[in-house]
Amino acid sequence: MPEQKFDAKVYVRVTADFSEEGVMLPRELVWEDGERYAIDRVIDIRQAAALKAGGQGDRYTVMIRGQKSYLFFERSADLTGSVIGRWFAERK
Repeated sequence: MPEQKFDAKVYVRVTADFSEEGVMLPRELVWEDGERYAIDRVIDIRQAAALKAGGQGDRYTVMIRGQKSYLFFERSADLTGSVIGRWFAERK
């Protein structure tokens, strides 16, 4: 069976806050072209697959400029390093 190829995954820079309970909440993302997008609201957080981009992680359902979007946090397998994971979005 041929390997499935995904080109929809875009790693993005994200500014996030942490609640008192330790929940990570994204507040802004910077797209690959440098454009900044404020995240108006986080609607839902759950483990889910990125169907368009491949892979899985913590899927954040967010509102950006009145549009619902998915933002994923892909956790690092190395729990001892300083890199805990990376953010990615699915290209539309």
